[in-house]
Amino acid sequence: MKKSIKNLFCLVLSIGLILSLAACGSTESSTDNKSSAAPSEETSSQAVAADDKTTTEQTNEPAANTDGSASKSSRILVVYFSRTGEQYTVGVIDHGNTEIVAEMIADETGADLFEILPEDDHYPMTYAELTDVAKKEQNENARPAYAGQVPELSQYDTVFIGAPVWWGDWPMIMYTFFEENAETLAGKNLVPFSTHEGSGLSGFDKKLSSAIPGSSVLKGLAVRGNDCQNKQDSVRESVKEWLAGLDF
Repeated sequence: MKKSIKNLFCLVLSIGLILSLAACGSTESSTDNKSSAAPSEETSSQAVAADDKTTTEQTNEPAANTDGSASKSSRILVVYFSRTGEQYTVGVIDHGNTEIVAEMIADETGADLFEILPEDDHYPMTYAELTDVAKKEQNENARPAYAGQVPELSQYDTVFIGAPVWWGDWPMIMYTFFEENAETLAGKNLVPFSTHEGSGLSGFDKKLSSAIPGSSVLKGLAVRGNDCQNKQDSVRESVKEWLAGLDF
């Protein structure tokens, strides 16, 4: 009888020990499962943060043009009037002095070019006759018409404007351009340049400022026509230095 009670007691202890071990195993398994889930939740959180960052970065990128390229914040145009034929101290030329400077400016800045061409090109190719016509236009305060369609000026922030000096002033055809586009040019940076044989800039800057009220006229450049034909390396260096001084 005593032996049976002892055996029963041992059986109860064995069962209790087995149940205790099973409970501990279950608790440890639960703890392990919870720990392995934590990295997944953290990774998911980081992925969301990364997506938000990507969205923000994409929102802050410059708007794209229709061709997919980034929009430019600044555009530059070079407008010029130039003549070939017989030139003072130079002889007969087939590449205008002002055109040479205009092309150098465009090369250095990536600017677009627009040449002012007379609608009725009545200008003589000989120097003496040309000066007579230029003086007559100035005395009459003429406004000769120019040919072609001016580029959409609203897309440009800076416009370089150049011409030869005719009787100490802009050629009258340039005033046609100024007056017809004064409203669009107002508020822009305008940069004058001249070609000459001793007249320098001839007040191009002040006259441009008066012709286009509300514009910002920057420091101009004057280049001798003879140098444009015979010292182009020197002229290009002058153009580069001038542009650098204007932060172009």
